[in-house]
Amino acid sequence: MSDDNQIHMPSSFTALYVLPGKIKPSLDRQAMAERYELCEDLAQVLTEKAANMQFTLGITEDLVLAQCEQGLVAAPAVLNPAEARWVVCRLAELLQWPMDTLLQAPLLDPQDQ
Repeated sequence: MSDDNQIHMPSSFTALYVLPGKIKPSLDRQAMAERYELCEDLAQVLTEKAANMQFTLGITEDLVLAQCEQGLVAAPAVLNPAEARWVVCRLAELLQWPMDTLLQAPLLDPQDQ
């Protein structure tokens, strides 16, 4: 079995690459799998950092997530804004933090940073 078949990408991630009015992702499976692995790894790595930020700075979970998202889209950005939002949503999921505020906020524009 190839490596392609061993990676399960959630539909929330694949949806990032389906343009409005289309049903097929704009990236091929291998490229999308590479982007997914990067984003998932970032979310996993950020769990300890985010928990420490919340504890040591005494700030809300929403503020920690917002600051993480700002960092992910800051130049030189490795992620696009939709991927950065997915990472912080995944981070909230891993930490079992609410993400209602995050889901209602518009995507950050890196040029506004």
